[in-house]
Amino acid sequence: MERFDRAQITCTGGPPWPPLGVSRRIFPKRGGHGGTPLQDQAKFMSRRRFYASPDNITDSDITLSLDETHHLTHVLRMTPGDQAFVFDGCGHEYKCTFLGINDNHAHLESNEALRDAVESPLQLTLAQALAKGEKFNFIIQKATELGVSRIVPLITRYAQIKLDDNQIERRLERWRRISLEALKQCGRRRVVEITAPQPLPKFLDSVTHGDVADAPSLPIESRETSGPKLAACATWLLFSEKGGAAITEVLSEMPERRAVVALVGPEGGWSDEEIELLVSHGAKAVSLGPRVLRTETAAIVALTLIQHLKGDLSITGTE
Repeated sequence: MERFDRAQITCTGGPPWPPLGVSRRIFPKRGGHGGTPLQDQAKFMSRRRFYASPDNITDSDITLSLDETHHLTHVLRMTPGDQAFVFDGCGHEYKCTFLGINDNHAHLESNEALRDAVESPLQLTLAQALAKGEKFNFIIQKATELGVSRIVPLITRYAQIKLDDNQIERRLERWRRISLEALKQCGRRRVVEITAPQPLPKFLDSVTHGDVADAPSLPIESRETSGPKLAACATWLLFSEKGGAAITEVLSEMPERRAVVALVGPEGGWSDEEIELLVSHGAKAVSLGPRVLRTETAAIVALTLIQHLKGDLSITGTE
């Protein structure tokens, strides 16, 4: 079995406790979860969550992968009879009992399917220009927590990042692993689709002229591939430091249950040619205010505003 550096393995439970010496009473009540902050934290800390592909879930028996088995036995040190939760990446989650290890794989018994809603009703794609260093990893993590359904890394003029095929494969593997860990932490149940990096023109062409399957996470009945306009697929928001309309104004005109694609530029900003290309295809320029934001900040702000106005960030636990 592959060995892991324990310091690099993140806990599958909820967010960490406050630092030593800081009173837990100063943390405000979390909207949408009910209960006191301590009750909420206890709930998430006690929910030990694991991922199992649908192929490894049959009737009431669930088999974990070697990686997840290692986490269950060596990191969390669970013993037979302990309670766990397993999600399949397709929207389902089960309350389970750990049975034991067989052929180096953990086996669990499914006791109950969870019915609560944890996924945003909004189909949200983040088309994000590549960023240097750990910034893109950070964007992947936070975008997952904020409920995106798809992430498309974009190669833009001022991104200043060049990746060969081997680097792309390694990056994809790492991004998907980061996203999966974020799913475990935040309670989501659907795996986020993360595509290989692609030039902006290729991405636009795949949506406007490509196969229906290339459209960004939209219901079949809402996708159209004829014509050069992106608006037929979704509401496309171009976040630019060069100005644009207020996001509330743009989203107020958006039809209900329509998908949204958020386009966030690189550290060097969008080029004039890229902005002209996107606008000519039907994207709407949107401003995030008078200050110039870092690309990772812009992504988080954009997704938060979209989910608040059209998603589930404004929904409380009583709704």
